[in-house]
Amino acid sequence: MHVAGFARSQVASITAAISCVAAVGIGLSLSIPLLSIEMQRLGISNKLIGINTAIAGLASMIVVPFVPRLAQRYGLLPLLWAAVLTGPVTMILFRIIYDFVAWFPLRFAFSAALGILFVLSEYWITAAAPAGHRGLVMGIYATVLAIGLAVGPLLLAAVGTEGWLPYLLGTALFALAIIPLSLARNLSPAIEPGSGPGIRSLVRAAPIATFAALVFGAMETSAYALLPVYGIEVGLDAADAALLLSAVALGNVGLQIPIGLLADRVDQRLILLACTACSAAGAALIPLIRDMTGLMLLMFAWGGLSGALYTIGLAHLGARFTGAALVSANAAFVFLYNVGLTAGPPIVGAGMDLVPPYGFALVLSGFGVAYAILILARLRAAASS
Repeated sequence: MHVAGFARSQVASITAAISCVAAVGIGLSLSIPLLSIEMQRLGISNKLIGINTAIAGLASMIVVPFVPRLAQRYGLLPLLWAAVLTGPVTMILFRIIYDFVAWFPLRFAFSAALGILFVLSEYWITAAAPAGHRGLVMGIYATVLAIGLAVGPLLLAAVGTEGWLPYLLGTALFALAIIPLSLARNLSPAIEPGSGPGIRSLVRAAPIATFAALVFGAMETSAYALLPVYGIEVGLDAADAALLLSAVALGNVGLQIPIGLLADRVDQRLILLACTACSAAGAALIPLIRDMTGLMLLMFAWGGLSGALYTIGLAHLGARFTGAALVSANAAFVFLYNVGLTAGPPIVGAGMDLVPPYGFALVLSGFGVAYAILILARLRAAASS
């Protein structure tokens, strides 16, 4: 197959990496709301639900800085295999060991594996993409991942949140990622020797791009962990509350490719500013809308705009770094995403407990406002220098 601007091997390589992440995305988007609903069923407070979810970020933050070195030593594919196989094992253990305390170490192992998978897959995709089409490729990647993230809650709404079935389904979905890895034996890019810049250096060199990951991590994970809880607290049933997450993910499906194309032609900082300002405004509107249709439409728009932070941030990093520096840049990006993942849910959960239940919307809006101020400050500093 030939695609304009792409070699056949590039298309095959990118397709394999994206397919692997898509399978994991479906299982991930099913498992996060499932565990949150199960914890609420066990009588766990919103704050503790957020803390348990935040263990995912802690796990990735501990493991991700070592990924470039591990990949150079053992190779990209063997490390991806280890990460992918950990997913289905831990997913089924969540049901076998049905205990809130035990779910902390399980969440740690589960999320450490996902951190490895996303760092290496995103490096693979970015390295294989032609320079002039990197924004488009990242838009396609984000769209396919968003489709996977949308399918998970739909499947959860179809099979329900009780018993073994949702856990078995999640396990099977994670196992599907084995197929593209098996077909990609000779397609993965090599990890070049040498050490890239550290996380602090990358944050100083590209603060707008790296903080895009942090803010998106806080927004996305808070939504996946606590939007179903918010829905239940305003009177929706569990199935409808889970459907709100599908609206968030479907918004990503509709907007990421157009925004990725823009990222190849327009100042990416301005796109990030527009998206985060609209995301903050959309979150602030959540308490004003009570009917299911209105909430679905709002969360669709919010999901697409907030999701663009990740897409454009990755494209921006890919344009600025190559080789070993690109591996480190992807690791730093995922690391900061997980800082947001760790901080976001406890803060949002505490906000919901403090201003029930509308603290959910208020805190999400505050995240967007803070990031917009950062972008404006950096643009002003760049203009005056």
